[in-house]
Amino acid sequence: MPKSEIHPEWYPEAKVYCDGEVVMTVGSTKPELNVDIWSGNHPFYTGTQKIIDTEGRVERFMRKYGMAEDQQAGASDKKAKEEPVSEEKDT
Repeated sequence: MPKSEIHPEWYPEAKVYCDGEVVMTVGSTKPELNVDIWSGNHPFYTGTQKIIDTEGRVERFMRKYGMAEDQQAGASDKKAKEEPVSEEKDT
């Protein structure tokens, strides 16, 4: 048996509020819980999440480690332009 007088009061039907609406009931040590985000309105769970790469981190990584296709094509074109053209001399 738990010791008396040391445990907080348990509320088996605590209401969870989000934007003033009851979204679920859970067991808690508080009768009411106010939350900003819950699984019903979080973009990850609702399927509306978009991956935003605002700083171009993925492209920068790809360029840095030579994984970008356009960089590889550009590098081969650049090498072809830099190769010296050998001219044959008549002797």
